[in-house]
Formats: sequence, structure tokens, C-alpha cells
Amino acid sequence: MTTHAELTTDDINFIHDQEVFFVATAPLSDHGHINCSPKGLRDTLHVPDVRHVAYLDLTGSGAETIAHLRENGRITLMFCSFAGVPNILRIYGSGQPLLPGGSRFESLVTKFPNREGARAIILITITSVTNSCGYGVPMAAQMRQRDRLENWLAAKGSEGLKNYRKRYNAHSIDGLPAIP
Repeated sequence: MTTHAELTTDDINFIHDQEVFFVATAPLSDHGHINCSPKGLRDTLHVPDVRHVAYLDLTGSGAETIAHLRENGRITLMFCSFAGVPNILRIYGSGQPLLPGGSRFESLVTKFPNREGARAIILITITSVTNSCGYGVPMAAQMRQRDRLENWLAAKGSEGLKNYRKRYNAHSIDGLPAIP
């Protein structure tokens, strides 16, 4: 395993080649739920520089990542190679949810495609990066993008998404505040 303080050019190329990545966060409570979420819609991840990574957070069934980040900021991203050279890259850092209407959200949102249901941009300041062998990660057939989430978001429409977030994304499953 190798550890470094920022992304290398090889790391950034590896990240851009992956179809899916995983986000892990946890509350401070010993009894709280640890969250690990897969992400993978094309063009929803942006690397502004070697010390930061950002991804577009779309409305979904929960808001654990946002709630945990609001409480303590701890976040880990993991990228795995399912084809080609085996590799696992983990980004450890401090994350913050940038909400629509805020100046930092508005300056970063232009880096992503316009997507219905964007509820935040998660901006991660990197504290360390590790690479490990990935020998135990299975090879997988080529992944394809699903359109189901985007279709669901479009069918809800702006007002429907606001109501959905108010009902289902206001708090984490542990009761932590998430989407205001």
C-alpha cells in the first residue's frame, strides 16, 4: 500500500476511468449507522485540483452522507478497478455539503451536467490518498449506466422533489439533520 497527501496524475486518470465509486461516512455516535453508498452516474465527479474532489449529490432515498458531514465532516471515497490492472484507491478527507443557492455551490455546479434533482455538491478536502493492490476485487463485465434514477427525478419535477426531500431527506436514519 502507498500513501500520499494529494492525488497524483495517475490517481486522477484512474478515477476518471472508473464507472462507479463508493462513499463512506459515519456519525459520531457509537450506535449510529455507518453509511456506504455507491455512486456512478457519468460526469457527476469532478477533480478541481490535487487536494479536492467534488461530486454532484442527487436526490435519493436517504441523506446519510449530508447528515454525517454536517455533524463531523469525515468522509472516505473508494474507487476499485473491475477490469484491467487491479487497484483500489481510497481518498480520506473532510467533506462539506454545498447546497443550491450558496456561492460555492453556484461556482462548482457549472462543472457538472445540468441534472434534475441535484440537492448538493459534496466537496472533499483530501487529507490522504492510499493505493492498494486490488487483487481480491473480481473482474466484472463492462458496466452500463442506468437511466432509472434520472427518469424518476424527471417524473417528480422540481416541486415534487422539494416535497420528497422535505419528507425523506430532512434527517438521517439516526435522526441527524440533513437537508434543511
